Amino acid sequence: MKKELNKRRDFIKKAALASIIAPHLAFSTSTDNTKPNNIITTRPKVLFFDVNETLLDLTAMKDNVGKILGGRKDLLPLWFTTMLQYSLVSTVGNQYNDFGIIGAAALQMVAANNDITLSEADAKEAILGPIRSLPAHTEVKASLQKLKDAGYKLVSFTNSSNKGVETQFKNSGLLEYFDERLSVEDIGKFKPHTDTYIWAARKMKIKPEECLLVAAHGWDIAGALWANWRGAFISRPGAQLYPLADKPDIVASNLALITEQLIALK
Repeated sequence: MKKELNKRRDFIKKAALASIIAPHLAFSTSTDNTKPNNIITTRPKVLFFDVNETLLDLTAMKDNVGKILGGRKDLLPLWFTTMLQYSLVSTVGNQYNDFGIIGAAALQMVAANNDITLSEADAKEAILGPIRSLPAHTEVKASLQKLKDAGYKLVSFTNSSNKGVETQFKNSGLLEYFDERLSVEDIGKFKPHTDTYIWAARKMKIKPEECLLVAAHGWDIAGALWANWRGAFISRPGAQLYPLADKPDIVASNLALITEQLIALK
């Protein structure tokens, strides 16, 4: 009996020590640190929309970039991630350049690493021209009109410059659908920095939890959720949510399906 009592005491001591040293390991074997899908029943006050790839089809620009890289379309994902990487490098270093300029610089870097000769002028021409003449995805205009008719306030929120997104919307026929256009140019930091989402909410004079971001980028949705926004993810081909972030309110393959769910909210 005494021997059994000592064993129990030893076990309790070890368990207590484990909870102090590594409390997350003491009585749990789960490795899933994400929350389940949120179930939203009330409407957000403002719908914010990312622009490139979310609303606008990047196919034409990607084809152009592929050509200038010697037909190496396999380098397109590397170029895009390099552009994102150095937009964040600029933000962390308290620097700011137009997103298109960073894209052209990233294109030169990818070209150089693959023994492709590319001048600064040619890199800028390959990015800045096509990115401002992109068409909208086929379901976008009808979806935006339905959301407006349902009483939603629509605001674009992009890493592109103010002039850049205005030109994009004029060329794609999207200008009339939005109540406001916001660009990170005005804060000098790129999404997904938390400050950008805080700034955008303040610009609209609403609380973070009253904002919902519609985007086709896992990193953008993650940034919004970390800033206490709500989110709707468009899972376009090649787009993935970030597994270490919470899941957004809505996930669907196109804006039309997301629109149906948003309109159903009261």
